Amino acid sequence: MSSVKIVKIVEVGPRDGLQNESRILTPNQRVELIRRLAQAGLRTIEAGSFVSPLWVPQMADTAEVLAQLGEAEAAEPIAYPVLTPNLQGYQAAVAAGAREVAIFGSASESFSQKNINCSIGESLARFQDITERARVDGIRVRGYVSCVIACPYEGGIAPEPVAEVVDRLLAMGCYEVSLGDTIGRGTPKSIAALLDRLLATTPSHRLALHCHDTYGMAIANIMQALGQGIRTFDASIGGAGGCPYAFGASGNVATEEVCFLLQQEGWDTGLDLPRLVQAGQWLYQQLGKPVVSRVNQALAGY
Repeated sequence: MSSVKIVKIVEVGPRDGLQNESRILTPNQRVELIRRLAQAGLRTIEAGSFVSPLWVPQMADTAEVLAQLGEAEAAEPIAYPVLTPNLQGYQAAVAAGAREVAIFGSASESFSQKNINCSIGESLARFQDITERARVDGIRVRGYVSCVIACPYEGGIAPEPVAEVVDRLLAMGCYEVSLGDTIGRGTPKSIAALLDRLLATTPSHRLALHCHDTYGMAIANIMQALGQGIRTFDASIGGAGGCPYAFGASGNVATEEVCFLLQQEGWDTGLDLPRLVQAGQWLYQQLGKPVVSRVNQALAGY
């Protein structure tokens, strides 16, 4: 039996990272970022979202981004999932050539209303329409659950409502559900309690963890989840972005920091850390501000 310890990092910077940035990148810049990330070894890279540009102008022209990535996607085994909030967004994504989509629910009723303007129940009904069409179309669907630890409007969230949403998403056909600590309030204790509940009924390979580092707890929480068997983690190059509907939720954990941690702890990520650092430097030059990631700063010689 192989002794290699493998962990997958899902890069969310080109979507989740950019959607909260004040400077809007052009489609060409977004494609260049994605290509740099692919050159660093990432094999699942969120390419954008099919939401109204009135709500998230940073994600306008995602169809153009996918069009430019089309030839590279055919040549390399890289997944470029896009966020689709409803059936209309899903249809637009498929028409643009998407082969994987993501649906984004919440464990908090208040956050669901603020984020996608409907209740949890209504959002799941919308997602059912998407997953049914995706099954026919042969499109992979990844699920997200936000506010799995705490909500900016309701405070702490217990594990049980999280489990209910996770179960519904998996039953619909999501191959994996990413657990979002949207405002970064998680600690190893609360992450352990959540995973204890979820892993009692859900295999670990069906779950991923999406940490925000708002309170500096992301790396500790990833270590906790590793110890409980989670092997997929979301991260954003340079530590870019956050959620535009959650006050104080800036601070996605940086891809460079997750990669550095895992490599130092003996895990195989398949990533080239120096190239990640270069990609982070390039992105923040486009954004016109200093790179957030401390690992990036250290390795770049700040």
